Amino acid sequence: MTDTTPAATDAAAMRRRRLIVAGGAVILLAVIWTAWHFLSGNTHRSTDDAYVNGHVVSITPQVAGSVSAVRVDNSDRVQAGQVLVEIDSSDARIAFASAQAELAETLRRVHGLFAAAAQAAAVVQLRQAELDRTSDDLGARQSIVDQGAVTAEDARHARDAVRAARAALGAAKQAHAEALSQTDGTTVEDHPEVRAAMEHVRAAALGLQRTTIRSPVAGMVALRSVQLGRRVAIGDRLMAVVPLDQVWVEANFKEVQLAGICPAQRVLVTADVYGGRLVYHGIVDDVEAGSGAAFALLPAQNATGNWLKVVQRIPVRIRLDPAEVAQHPLRIGMSTEVEIDASQCLSGRPVSAAHAIEQTAVYAAQSTAADEQTATAMNAGGAH
Repeated sequence: MTDTTPAATDAAAMRRRRLIVAGGAVILLAVIWTAWHFLSGNTHRSTDDAYVNGHVVSITPQVAGSVSAVRVDNSDRVQAGQVLVEIDSSDARIAFASAQAELAETLRRVHGLFAAAAQAAAVVQLRQAELDRTSDDLGARQSIVDQGAVTAEDARHARDAVRAARAALGAAKQAHAEALSQTDGTTVEDHPEVRAAMEHVRAAALGLQRTTIRSPVAGMVALRSVQLGRRVAIGDRLMAVVPLDQVWVEANFKEVQLAGICPAQRVLVTADVYGGRLVYHGIVDDVEAGSGAAFALLPAQNATGNWLKVVQRIPVRIRLDPAEVAQHPLRIGMSTEVEIDASQCLSGRPVSAAHAIEQTAVYAAQSTAADEQTATAMNAGGAH
């Protein structure tokens, strides 16, 4: 039986009015959204298939050996140049000492070569003086042999002495040329044998430096796998360092959304870890070279008969504001949502984003230290 009391009638009328108001609000919002969508020219692209990405710097040894110390662990913050792992340096020290001894021996031998060249030059001068003296004696005897002052035998002996002196001079010149060929055009420091020995010392010194493994970048330690006493080989992955101040967002847009996206466009990014209350401001670096499927370990074989068309997603790299990242840190793999304002380059020419050159001074410092140790070994070996 229907309630027809005035109270029931008023309640039904109130419900109708509320439904009408709610329906009108929904219609109004739909009209406003549709109008904004068409008036804005559909210049905004958004996706929630976006994640924080960054560099994962692998720490690998450059020399083989047993691990004697591990100075960091996962989640530790490290600075560029900080010691991470130490490898037992006994073998490297022995090799360095052997190379130093080899250099010292080489320096002494090369000094002997220069001394032999100087001695050979002095012998040439001596033989030249002897030839001059015997030539003068022969000339004097020949001028008086007809007068009977000297015998023919004396003159013959004088001629034999000249021939002997000339032969001795020739032999001395040959010996001097041979000695000179070992040193001509060089100094002790530039002599090939010395330079080869120096390079052996430098290689041994560099190997000794490399027994101390330092971080090439500042960041957070992750993926530690190295343990004390482990025998490591060149190239083994010991751990990784992640520079958290250099992260970016990789947004995977459907290929149908890529029209109009180009470098330098403004981007708004929200991270799930902070929610919508925090917005990062970034710019588009560029659209990546291919889809994830194209660069997969086992790419799809679309030339098969069993083929279904699948809309592909293409990564778009988004560079974040470093100051905002420093204030609100992110971690690799965190989920984000991005919205790109694609109105800037729809009809313009894309502007390539500039990237800073990534480099480290750690390896140059090791090379410099090896050079200093080599110079010290040269001075200790007696180079002048």
